[in-house]
Amino acid sequence: MTTYAPRTGKVYLIGAGPGDPELLTLKAVRALGRCDVLLVDDLADTAVLQHARSDARIVRVGKRGGCRSTPQAFIERLMLRYARAGFTVGRVKGGDPFVFGRGGEEMQTLRRAGIECEVVSGLSAGIAVPATLGVPVTHRDMACGVTFVTGHAREDGQPGREPDWAALARCGTTLVIYMGMRKLASIAEALHVGGLAADTPACAIQNGTRDSQRAVISTLRDLPQAVANAKLGSPAIVVIGEVVNLAEVAEQAEALSMRA
Repeated sequence: MTTYAPRTGKVYLIGAGPGDPELLTLKAVRALGRCDVLLVDDLADTAVLQHARSDARIVRVGKRGGCRSTPQAFIERLMLRYARAGFTVGRVKGGDPFVFGRGGEEMQTLRRAGIECEVVSGLSAGIAVPATLGVPVTHRDMACGVTFVTGHAREDGQPGREPDWAALARCGTTLVIYMGMRKLASIAEALHVGGLAADTPACAIQNGTRDSQRAVISTLRDLPQAVANAKLGSPAIVVIGEVVNLAEVAEQAEALSMRA
């Protein structure tokens, strides 16, 4: 009698891009169509699921800053459970899996379990969202580089997780801040105390690349109040640096833009 070992599945870590479903990559489209199970984050536009198989199981595993979220450990257990059962699993994330998307943690978990994992890169919000306003995060006349940083430090008590805002104030690069809206006032103050001029151009963009996109353009000193006046919230990208001077904000029926 011949016996067969159960087949172990595979996990795709799929970047769904910054919001606009047309910014999904062709590789992501193909990966979505291969999956039996899709674990989908809140920040991934639901329109990308039109590329999934009709019989695919869709599991919502929302993760949003400042909101009640599905625990990361539970998501990783789901990936392992489905993959060990022989399914092809897609972990669908907004932006890119490896840019503040916890894809690195998930890859490590899968590798330790001996489960095949393939990363499908996505267009990161930190590049695509500023571009909607005509803001290049790098411009050779204005910035020697770009620094991506999170404003949302870990809340598990581990030391050294808060960004060194004073060092960032002196780095001479464009600053692109993810998950920084809740602490925007303290971030702006820390950057100013660290040496960044109060009149440094700055902007905040909510729901970037979507029809509901809204933005404010201001300065480092005035951005927190401008954001509060406009009632902007998460998800949003904050950009600080001379490149913000290149922003052009068009008034659209579905998008509100304000100049502070």
